[in-house]
Amino acid sequence: MAVKLKLTRLGSKKHPFYRVVAANDETRRDGRPLEFLGFYNPMTSPEQVKLDADKINAWLARGATPTDTVRSLIKKHMKP
Repeated sequence: MAVKLKLTRLGSKKHPFYRVVAANDETRRDGRPLEFLGFYNPMTSPEQVKLDADKINAWLARGATPTDTVRSLIKKHMKP
């Protein structure tokens, strides 16, 4: 079972809001996640991002692979 860190979409039409989750890579985009890791709101200015660094680092240590978008959010908003 491969685990990915990916975004699930919430919000209404033309007003997206995303949760960062750890989920099996075979589940659909809005399927049941294994764990919630934070959120991303691109509609605010500046964009609002909240990530749980401890949970993300734990999943990465277990071998989870982030999607390209989640990888860029981690680089921009998590402090090393």
